[in-house]
Amino acid sequence: MGGAASPTIWRPVAAVLAAAITIVAAAWSLGVPRMLGVSYYPQQFLAVVLALVLPLAFLLLTPRGTRRDGPVAWYDMAAALVGMLAAGYVAIHYATVVNQVFLRPVSAYVPGVILVLLLFEALRRSTGWALVAIIGAFLLYAMFGDLVPGRLAGRPQDWQKLAGYMAYDVNGIFGLPMAVASTIVIAFIFFGALLTATGGSKFFTDAALVTMGRFRGGSMKIAVAASALFGSISGSAVANVVATGVVTIPMIKRDNYPAHKAGAIEAVASTGGQLMPPVMGAAAFLMAEFLQVTYAEVALAALVPALLYYGALFIQADLEAARLGISAAPASEMPSRRTIIGGLHFLLAFALLIYALFSLNWQPERAALLACATVVVTALVFGYDGVRASVLTLLRTIVATGEQVVEIIVISAAAGLVIGVLNITGLSFNLTYALVLLGGGSTIVLLVLSAGVCIVLGMGLPTLAVYVLLASLVAPALVEVGLEPMAAHLFVLYFGMMSMITPPIALAAFAAASIARADPMQTGWASVKFGWLAFVIPFLFAFSPTLILVGEPGEIVLAIVTASLGVWLVSAGLAGYFAARMSMAQRGLFCVAGIAALVPAGAFPGAIYTDVVGAALGIFLMASSWFSARSAPGSQVVR
Repeated sequence: MGGAASPTIWRPVAAVLAAAITIVAAAWSLGVPRMLGVSYYPQQFLAVVLALVLPLAFLLLTPRGTRRDGPVAWYDMAAALVGMLAAGYVAIHYATVVNQVFLRPVSAYVPGVILVLLLFEALRRSTGWALVAIIGAFLLYAMFGDLVPGRLAGRPQDWQKLAGYMAYDVNGIFGLPMAVASTIVIAFIFFGALLTATGGSKFFTDAALVTMGRFRGGSMKIAVAASALFGSISGSAVANVVATGVVTIPMIKRDNYPAHKAGAIEAVASTGGQLMPPVMGAAAFLMAEFLQVTYAEVALAALVPALLYYGALFIQADLEAARLGISAAPASEMPSRRTIIGGLHFLLAFALLIYALFSLNWQPERAALLACATVVVTALVFGYDGVRASVLTLLRTIVATGEQVVEIIVISAAAGLVIGVLNITGLSFNLTYALVLLGGGSTIVLLVLSAGVCIVLGMGLPTLAVYVLLASLVAPALVEVGLEPMAAHLFVLYFGMMSMITPPIALAAFAAASIARADPMQTGWASVKFGWLAFVIPFLFAFSPTLILVGEPGEIVLAIVTASLGVWLVSAGLAGYFAARMSMAQRGLFCVAGIAALVPAGAFPGAIYTDVVGAALGIFLMASSWFSARSAPGSQVVR
């Protein structure tokens, strides 16, 4: 093939580039350059990372966006080389050029144009056209913003100044999103890769089997538990679906559960993994940087909503199983307790991670690298399920990590373009003003509008990209009308995340549907039903941040207790079963009582009475259902 590089040539090159990404990121996180007496700007480090990532994107991905197996065409090799040289030029000359950007020197705008164009192509191959179109619209606005009518009119920028600004300014390509992705996210993905290579992910799936498989509807509860645990490793909804769904979805279907609902349970459980502390999705680390708080504060704020989310899934799985008569998982599918005990050493890594994050206040990337070192040591000593990882296997995870982060780094670098446009044009202020004006000063109207914007913008996009867009465009407007900054950012994260299971474009639901061999749209709508709480909880903590642990201890405890009761009641109403099957009227009453109990006492004046009425009605309905089922002739209350 003329001018093409065969796999025997490009694969070793790609492996070296991928390994270099992981090693450079780890070295920076551990402060190795400082130890060696080398000092340089953080943007120079980020430029080095991009100089490794861009060529890797063109080597690993074909123009169609598929994983490459065959030879690399000459134009992809040229793009890889030019991308490396342009980013390398910025890394070397950053200190001398950064202060001259607004003078429009060739040394600023030429590398900028090259990086923007190649970044767009790498982004298209990684994520498709949607994000390219959105970011392209922002760049067009930057150049022609004066043509936009009304309050959204912006300051137009010429292309030389814009290109130089994007390549060298701290608000451009090498800005906050890429800084977080190139340090914290790489460290946690390395941690996840090590767990996968050493049997850690299998241990968590086996642990879910043993702990949940013996209960009614065990297969569904296994899916929920395994996805929650795996979500703490991957932070990616689609990756979570693929990794755990291949085991759990066929298991649920074997219990004669409808295929689309089997896929929906897995999709919703996997999507929630991005919310589950101690290791949330990549967007949570970026949120901490946006808010200028520690990651531990973000994790604590997300804890109660995440537990309520998974509590709702467990309750619905249990009640659906009771309604359909689905029993425990077969004993033949259960791993032995001895096997599980042999993997308990994996918990040491999580224990040290939590201790370093919450007690020692370490930076997240350093805490993750400590967890990585712990996994390496315990895996080499103990292994899991009779298999001990070799040194070669562990070394391969360095390459695997570099390959896995290509998409995230590309998205993060491209997200910097959006932040750059918002800063250089003044669009951020104008958009905040327009949203507040559109909401008419009403918080609830603005929240509903924002939720709609979040879901629409999120369709077809990875959660990290969605969050960056929403944190820049929507969250400031929510803060402007009086929301707690943490509540505002968690609000947009929740609704951006729910785009993964909301039709017409629901990536996690569609991935689960392909495994379940079910209709994608049917699976998507079933996912919305199972994930109902994630559409409600953000409104609750927006009005009363007690659910994100802001407030007096007594108020927080009351909010958690009544919200838990509310989740149980609404879940029962949706499932149509509590102690026995319900009529439509009973289901409606359960839902009404549950919604009333869900509303935190501090949400609005008099909300405490709503809580009391909802809780009292709910307890009465639950007791009535239980006694009716128990007293019915020949019936037995299923436990």
